[in-house]
Amino acid sequence: MMDDTQGTPDVGPARAKAAQDLSVPAILMMVMGGFWVLYSLYGMVGSAGSTEAQMDAINTVLAQYPPDLQEKMRGLVAAFSSPGFRILSSLPGLLLNAAVVFGAWKMKNLQTYGLAMTAAILSCIPCCGPCCGLGIIPGVWALVVLNRADVKAAFR
Repeated sequence: MMDDTQGTPDVGPARAKAAQDLSVPAILMMVMGGFWVLYSLYGMVGSAGSTEAQMDAINTVLAQYPPDLQEKMRGLVAAFSSPGFRILSSLPGLLLNAAVVFGAWKMKNLQTYGLAMTAAILSCIPCCGPCCGLGIIPGVWALVVLNRADVKAAFR
């Protein structure tokens, strides 16, 4: 059995360099993903239903259509402004971006290489990643750095 002082290369400087190289993209991914998580939470609980001004604008537009179509459209408006729909439509963004934030945190700490890669890939998907496409920049940056051999070796 070898102790840590014999036979193992000094990984301190290499690990510090890998952490430094991943620091900025990881922080950017956490910030952007965090904003999107907050936005998703607001979509779930905030802006409860249509305001009176919004309903007045909808009724003005619907006045030009036949009465039966008006009722169907009002039903759709009510369905899309229901709490269940808001929660259901915000949940995917919340979960995906929570995964980006958690994976970026693990990336910054050089833990769980697979989760760090997953977060970087999710960040690159415009409709799923943070800030509707802005996550592509730190996501690609992180992918390039994560695929370097020295960075892979630095992960625990």
